[in-house]
Amino acid sequence: MKRSSEFTAGLSELVVLRLLSEREMYGYELAKSVQSRARHQIRLGEGLLYPLLHELEVRGLLRSRRALFNGRTRIYYRVSARGRNRLAQLLNRWRKASSAVSDVLGEVRHA
Repeated sequence: MKRSSEFTAGLSELVVLRLLSEREMYGYELAKSVQSRARHQIRLGEGLLYPLLHELEVRGLLRSRRALFNGRTRIYYRVSARGRNRLAQLLNRWRKASSAVSDVLGEVRHA
């Protein structure tokens, strides 16, 4: 089961880094962007998203800044140079895995 959670965590990291490589966003905005871009097939809940953002920042993959908006503080995240390198690695792995799964599924025959 650990392998499955690693796979899911890797996908979440890939999605977050990819979207933040396009532009900086705050957490709620990022969550909505994931839902929208994934046609509501993927949802990153608060319990997964915010710890992931914190972890990626601690690892030096993201940078953050605080900004006041309508009296509330928002934390905006953007991908660092290190994060762009990690994104390239994850994209490469994803493409290989996706291709392999497509090959396997292409071999499925219905009687």
